[in-house]
Amino acid sequence: MISIFRRSTLRTIPRIRHVTPYRAFHKTPISKFNQIVENFVQDLKDEEGKQKENKEKESKFDKFVSFVMKCLETIGITLSTVAVLGLSGFMYHRFYNMHVLSKMNEAFETGDPASQLKMHKRTHNEDETEINEYWVDRPQQKLLDDIIAGDIIGRYFLIIGEKGTGKTSLILESMKKVNGFNVSIFDAHADPEIFRIRLGKALNYTFNEDYIGSLFSIRGPRDTTALLDIERAFSKLEELAIQRVSKVQKPLIMIINNAHLIKENEEGVKLLELLQQKAESLSGSGLLTLIFNSDDYWVYEKLKQLGTRLELINVRDLDRKETVRALKYIRHRFFPSKEDKLDDTVCNAVYDLIGGRAQHITQVARHKDILRACHEIIDREKTWFLNQCGLLGFQMDDDVMESGKFSSSAMLLMREFVEMDRKRMNTLITNDKDGKHHKNRDHHLPELPLWRARQIMTRPDYIQRYDNLNIFTIDSESRVRADSVPMMRAFHEIASQPHFDQLLEDTTERVSDIEALGRTRELVMKDLNLGSHYEMFTNKNNVTKFTMIKSPKEADLHGDFEGFNKEQASSEQNNDDDEDEDDLYLEEINRRDSRKWWKKRMQKYDQLYLPSSYYKNSQDGDIDLNRTSEEE
Repeated sequence: MISIFRRSTLRTIPRIRHVTPYRAFHKTPISKFNQIVENFVQDLKDEEGKQKENKEKESKFDKFVSFVMKCLETIGITLSTVAVLGLSGFMYHRFYNMHVLSKMNEAFETGDPASQLKMHKRTHNEDETEINEYWVDRPQQKLLDDIIAGDIIGRYFLIIGEKGTGKTSLILESMKKVNGFNVSIFDAHADPEIFRIRLGKALNYTFNEDYIGSLFSIRGPRDTTALLDIERAFSKLEELAIQRVSKVQKPLIMIINNAHLIKENEEGVKLLELLQQKAESLSGSGLLTLIFNSDDYWVYEKLKQLGTRLELINVRDLDRKETVRALKYIRHRFFPSKEDKLDDTVCNAVYDLIGGRAQHITQVARHKDILRACHEIIDREKTWFLNQCGLLGFQMDDDVMESGKFSSSAMLLMREFVEMDRKRMNTLITNDKDGKHHKNRDHHLPELPLWRARQIMTRPDYIQRYDNLNIFTIDSESRVRADSVPMMRAFHEIASQPHFDQLLEDTTERVSDIEALGRTRELVMKDLNLGSHYEMFTNKNNVTKFTMIKSPKEADLHGDFEGFNKEQASSEQNNDDDEDEDDLYLEEINRRDSRKWWKKRMQKYDQLYLPSSYYKNSQDGDIDLNRTSEEE
């Protein structure tokens, strides 16, 4: 032991010599850190050396086994990652589909989830027993109640009628009775994108806009068009209907309000065909009852081509008794005091002025002066018709020929309706000389078949534009008539203006002349009457001359060329002066002069618009179809 200790001390003594006692006693932290780093670097070098020695000792087989194990480890990690991602995406996709159906199911539950009934407050309150005695039960109400309650299965319906007849009010009244259960309603639109958004709001369906499957590398179906989105919405609705019908035993009800707002173009027709296909298939299986609500005839015309389960519901104006009750009901809601109540005399006068259109009745019942409101409605209808179809006369510019055709066609049909109504009035006055049945008589506007109306207008395409403008209307039986009683009164007042026939004739002649100028190139030789003839000869200088030889008979009648031309020019100037004296107006220019019709309208409708010539010729049994003369 002693020898070993001595050897170790002898070996360590030279090392201690290089280190001074001062440095060994006063080492700083920096020097200690450097020593640690040097030791760590040395350890790394030793480890690398050992690894090199081990690698040299390993065989090629061991290297291959190590490589294979690393590959298997990587494959296992990748497969497990993909499996977890796929399982998560699959579970999310299944959950999302269930969530979509759950949200759509809420749209058909009891209540008003889409705030549909709150936006339409056109129904009556059953608790108000005092005014409910005047509530009008329309004949279509019971049928709509059964449809919306789900008692009628296997068909889909088109509610058609003029604007303002109360179609939407009937639907909302039926929805209120079932408290919105199993029913969804939304308004159509001309733009398919807006139609898609409104459909999604009614169904509580977001069209996968909140789908986050892309996080799981699953592509969502949002890269699409509006029609494809609507198709997907109906596919989801079909899945929901299968589940609900098995529980409720009643079909779902979907109402498309204002379907006439869909444009009659390529996109609009495709959208309407898609809706009809879904209505045909889903109504046939008893899953869904689709209800279209439209003001215009063209929707029925398109649906009729492919419709096998389509049924129509016509909504017309109120009759006299229903109008009287409706006026009293609405008047009591806005003016509950007894002083503002309406008696039967005023209500009958309102019906004589504006008829039984629900929209007009609601407007006038809210005014303090109810008769003044009726006259203003008639004036608005007349102004609207003249603004859309006013005649331009013989001085119409050739650039607006299309406007001339549009207005003259409307005036021709309007004049035919006025003549038919005058004949009817004359017949009623002749058969009812005592006037006993006049007070209880309802309005019956003259009407024509659609094909006959097109014959009168000489154009088959304008009638649908008139229907869109609410000038004329076409019902489900293809009968054409004035859109409303105020519009028919406007027809009579326009046709009663002096020179109306002359203005219409001038406009039609001007349109014909413009068409002739653009269509033909004519060389007219108009002086070959009474034996006159032309002569063409060539003189000595090979110059061809062309002259007219008048017959003695024509010379005696018209004289020479100079005298005839002077007389013709003077006569044309006199005619122009006469035309300038009488301006051709379709209504009074001064507002005060137009108010003269207000007093006339309070007369009997059947006698107001009859010219005096009707009374003169009615004794002989003949009917004069001319307009009111200028002397009147």
